[in-house]
Amino acid sequence: MDLVNNDMTLTDIHQEIDRASERRADLWHILSQGYDQDAAAELKSLSQRLERLWDEERTLKAELRFGDRDHIVARARVEERLERAA
Repeated sequence: MDLVNNDMTLTDIHQEIDRASERRADLWHILSQGYDQDAAAELKSLSQRLERLWDEERTLKAELRFGDRDHIVARARVEERLERAA
């Protein structure tokens, strides 16, 4: 579960974020009791995973709203060339 799956739906991503957030809260509780090297390492890894999940969620929302990024960039380049030629 280290990589974000590009085939995930928004619901899948939100469920994974919820699970990871719950686990992160558990780890913070463990660490509040005293330093635990394994818990600290897992917390760091989990925080990075949550960042990737939130990035994936934002990307998917933008794609659903505006379309495929590559298509948008290609269209913008064509429009830019047309403006320069005019």
